[in-house]
This record gives sequence, C-alpha cells and structure tokens, in this order.
Amino acid sequence: MSKLGYCAILLLCLVPELSIGRDIFVDNVAGDDRRDGSTVQVSGRAGGPVRSLRRALELAEGSDRIVMADKGEPYRESVTLQAGKHTGIATHPFTIVGNGATLDGSAPVPPDVWQHVEGNVFRFRAPRTSFQVLFLAGKPLERRFVDREAGFPKLQPLEWCLFDRHVYFHVENDKLPRQYDLTHTSLPVGITLYEARHIVISDLVIEGFQLDGLNAHDSVFDATFVGLTCRGNGRSGISVGGASRVKIIACLVGNNGAAQVRTEGFSRTEILNCDLIESAEAPAIVRDGGLVSVSSDGAPGS
Repeated sequence: MSKLGYCAILLLCLVPELSIGRDIFVDNVAGDDRRDGSTVQVSGRAGGPVRSLRRALELAEGSDRIVMADKGEPYRESVTLQAGKHTGIATHPFTIVGNGATLDGSAPVPPDVWQHVEGNVFRFRAPRTSFQVLFLAGKPLERRFVDREAGFPKLQPLEWCLFDRHVYFHVENDKLPRQYDLTHTSLPVGITLYEARHIVISDLVIEGFQLDGLNAHDSVFDATFVGLTCRGNGRSGISVGGASRVKIIACLVGNNGAAQVRTEGFSRTEILNCDLIESAEAPAIVRDGGLVSVSSDGAPGS
C-alpha cells in the first residue's frame, strides 16, 4: 500500500476521535431555548446559549458536554438522563459541567394555604408529603421529628414538623406565616439517571428536591459525580439503586431529610474524599441493599 493510502487510513481513524462530542451552553438568565446552544454568547440567527438544562439535554447526545453558566439565579427544573441519548464512551463520557450553578427544586409556600391550629402554630398540606423540608430564606429550618407514642411535639419558634401529612410551623410572636420567605421541597428529583453509561456530572449544587438531589435509578454504569453539593433534599442527597455502578468524589452532602447517601438493590457505590454531614435522623449512608466502599486520601475503607 502506498504512503498516501496509509495516511488516508490514519486520517479516517482519527476523524471520529476528533469529532466526538460537542459543547452545549446553557444560561438561565441570558439564554433562549430557541437557540442551538453552540456558543456562549448570542451569535447569528440561531447561535447562543439555551435557557434550560432540559432543552440542553434534548439537544445533547453521545459524548456531548453540557456547560452551565452560573449567573446567581438557580435553575428551577427536574431532568432525566436516559440510555440512548445520554450515554458516552469510556474515553469521552457524557458530561454536565455545573460551574457552581444551583439546581433548585423548591417552591414558595402560597400564603393562603396556611391553617391556624392553635397559639402560634399553623399548618399546610404540601402536594407531596412523604418527605419534606421547609426553608426560610433558602435555608432549612430546624425540624422536630414526631414520635407517635409521645404525640405531637412541642414546637419552638421557627421550628417545624411533618405530622399526619401536614407541615406544621411555629411562628414568632405577633407574626403570621405569610410574613416569612418560606419555601418547601417541591419537584421530585433533581437529576434522574436511568440505564445511561459513561457519565460525569461535576461542580453543581443540587437542593430543594422532594425525594433525592441525584438518583442513579437503575443500570447506570461508569457514572462519576465530582465536586457536587447536595443539600436540603427531602429524602437523600444522592441515591444509587438497581444494578448501578457509581463513583462519588469530593462531594459535600448534608442537611438532607433521611440519608445523605442512600443505596439499594444490587448497586455498587464508591465514595472518595467526600464530606457527608450526618444528623441523628439522617445518617451519612443508609443501605437498603447494594455495596458501598468509602475511602479518604487514598486510604480505603467501608
């Protein structure tokens, strides 16, 4: 074969590597979902960032990289990564780069839903009450957990509890619930992964979701979560289930309702150099199945 022939074959082998994956830019302040996400700034008739992570995922496929802008305004949406579209390859994973942005599933408590119970205690019924977190100015309020045998707890000012499918809140003297900036967990899950492979999600804050911040539901293989902050979610910060295989690296997970990291099924989860901030009611790791290994600074443990 001639030298030209060898060069042609080599070029054909290199072209797929050079063309694998593209960047899709998301900006929830300056973006527009009618644009193609191909550039950081508006360019021409169609160029420029999209506005929502949902639209970016509709455009993305294979080994693409979604690059989120952090403009100080949370992305208020819930998204799913699925097998066919959002599966990369080992050397070029499908990637979401958060750049410090926040994905927030909370919603304001409407001022007219509150019912007076007695004294300074009010209540409302959230659409989903299996797991809840109540926030004041974006920060979780102190929760009192209910002991059925002991009965309804004695709430102190700015404390809340979940009882008989209602959220109870103790206001300060001479105040009403509508005078507070109250929000609660609303959207079910921040990011759900299902049967997707070769994925990296990094540098993202995920908070305020009714169940989990991040849920590798089943058959998610070679998924890596790096530098995430998962906080203030109703059930767990990160949940790994089914037959999924996940690595959690250098993540901060805390202030979640029932567990910081939750595993189930036949999953395998590696946790490396993470800060899991447990509480009396929400342990660092809750295993309902699956294998978990924990290590720090190269020192393995479990």
